[in-house]
Amino acid sequence: MGLSFGLEPEQEQFRQVVARFADEVIAPAAADFNAEARFPVDIVRRMGEMGLFGIPFSSAYGGMDGDYLTLCLAIEEIGRVDQSLGITLEAGVGLGAAPIDEFGTEEQKQRWLPELVRGERLGGFGLTESGGGSDVFGSTRTRAVRDGDDWVIDGDKQFITNAGTELTSVVTITAFTGDGEMTAIIVPVDTPGFSVGRPYRKVGWHASDTRELTFDQVRVPVANTLGERGAGFRQFLKTLDDGRIAISALAVGLIQGCIDECVRYGRERESFGRPIGQHQAIAFKIADLEVAAQTARQMYRYACWRKMTGLTYKREAAIAKLYASEQAVTAAREATQVFGGMGFTTETRVGRFYQDAKILEIGEGTSEVQRTLISRDLGL
Repeated sequence: MGLSFGLEPEQEQFRQVVARFADEVIAPAAADFNAEARFPVDIVRRMGEMGLFGIPFSSAYGGMDGDYLTLCLAIEEIGRVDQSLGITLEAGVGLGAAPIDEFGTEEQKQRWLPELVRGERLGGFGLTESGGGSDVFGSTRTRAVRDGDDWVIDGDKQFITNAGTELTSVVTITAFTGDGEMTAIIVPVDTPGFSVGRPYRKVGWHASDTRELTFDQVRVPVANTLGERGAGFRQFLKTLDDGRIAISALAVGLIQGCIDECVRYGRERESFGRPIGQHQAIAFKIADLEVAAQTARQMYRYACWRKMTGLTYKREAAIAKLYASEQAVTAAREATQVFGGMGFTTETRVGRFYQDAKILEIGEGTSEVQRTLISRDLGL
């Protein structure tokens, strides 16, 4: 596959379909479901019917046989109008279904993937624990003890996306199964002893489901072990590399959304007898946002290309995530400035973007973690 700065015709056509859906279905409802902190089940189901949750998966499991770039294009377009649904898609695919697809047995794939890739159900990814943060391995306290043909799990996880919706069917978690041995285990949400807390009251991503999980003598078959025993941490590091590319696409969607709104407002809003977009102070702000969007977009697409061609991409994923997320925070701040007082209300999309942007520098590894990964890959 040669390096190209354009999209394949099929990719561009699909991007346009998702963009229309975002503009016509999501955008008109976004202010309300974010204000109500309501997970929009009906829209998520429609996203499933469009095949968005099945883009990178095999048609053998109900997927679209697409590639990772096509998934990121969809995440960018959804994120351009609403970040909550953008992260719902990113997590449902990258954290819910992808680990089962990549590391699961054929039996596990046949059991769980079809409903996940069709978007009929959602999966979660339970890694972070209270008191942990970036030190995921060292902070893990969840334990799974072998008892005959079962694992018995005790512990808790926090900040887990898509964990408590009415569509959620399964959560894959990490637990220590021996001394220094971390294993990934698939836990159906209807398992006795498994419970979810109330949704977090978050600064942003108000319509995304995020909760704490508790495991109290949760018993699941050893057959639910995902991949090899003891390989859980390595598996999830790989999952996070992929997720960083997807978060980059989500961040680019936010930057592009800020540009779209600022251009519109810059033409409509007048001051001192002319549209504010004709004032150099405003025009230059918007021009800088366009530079950031174009640069960040090429970064995540390059990381996608390396992933899709079988090249290493850990450093490129970290670079894309670091740059795109930090530029998204800047874009939200500058767009709010362009809008003035109206930008400080959640009635405007830029006001919601201002709330949503900061988490992009934290989720899937903080900016500090990305800088650590990049510097280590350089041999420092």
